[in-house]
Amino acid sequence: MMVPFVSPASGAALRRNGDAFLGPAGERFPIVGGIPRFVAAGAYVESFGLQWNIHTQTQLDSHTHAGLSAERLARCLGFAPARLAGLSVLEAGCGAGRFTEVLVQSGASVHAVDLSSAVDANRKNIGEHPSYVVAQADLLRPPFPAASFDVVLCLGVLQHTPSPEASIASLWGMVKPGGLLVIDHYTWSLSRVTKLAPLYRAVLKRIPPATAKRITDSLVDRFFPLHWRARNQPLAQRLLSRVSPCLAYCHLYPQMSRELHEDWCRLDTFDELTDRYKHLRTAGQIRRVLERLGGLDVTAAYGGNGVEARCRKPLAEDMRP
Repeated sequence: MMVPFVSPASGAALRRNGDAFLGPAGERFPIVGGIPRFVAAGAYVESFGLQWNIHTQTQLDSHTHAGLSAERLARCLGFAPARLAGLSVLEAGCGAGRFTEVLVQSGASVHAVDLSSAVDANRKNIGEHPSYVVAQADLLRPPFPAASFDVVLCLGVLQHTPSPEASIASLWGMVKPGGLLVIDHYTWSLSRVTKLAPLYRAVLKRIPPATAKRITDSLVDRFFPLHWRARNQPLAQRLLSRVSPCLAYCHLYPQMSRELHEDWCRLDTFDELTDRYKHLRTAGQIRRVLERLGGLDVTAAYGGNGVEARCRKPLAEDMRP
């Protein structure tokens, strides 16, 4: 069963009336392109909306046939996505749908939200499905009743929010007793201070996203052929990564074609060099946040993009002395 929408401000139930959801206090949330819009896109996520509506299918397993999204999702969950069948899942920061696609295929009831116009790409990729809804919404003010979801998932997002700790607390409020919160977060690494990419970012994040995209594409035009040439030369690859501002994974995923690698490089280079916020947290910091919220069975370990973590919300019996 799908979770109903409520007012992000008051929590009051909403009713659909034509092309909008209406609240008892006169609130009106338009439905545009089949997507409820509970926010106007914030300025700090404009670049994300742009990148996902350009690179609509770049990271989808159905496009790459590499299985990278399903593999990452299973690792973060701690079990195969197929075990989500019949459960309610909130995916916060859904982007173009790399994980949404896997979640829907798992048989879960999927509620996907994003602050940016990436929701348009998400719906285009997923289409009509009885166990899927997507909405443009702020994860700090989600348009759902509290404690509504068996699983709340947020991958590749928290480091880009103004306060990761506030964002985690908001997501925790959406988890049912006994439910699971699954997140990841960028972490510190030596490469963040030994590469030139942060210097490019200092400039590019301050200019209009469309202009920045043209610049990062030109950087990829220049540097990607070098990454591809060095893909089987580990030392050359490491040295190149120190001076190239581009993110390339040619040496990691040999099953992907040059065309796919270049497309992924264009996406991730723009993503890396134009985000407004790039917070870094250690596994210990993430663990302490989850423990302070009351999480049980907390796991926080280094992997993937940095730190991957999950915990369970206590049931009533867990709270008994």
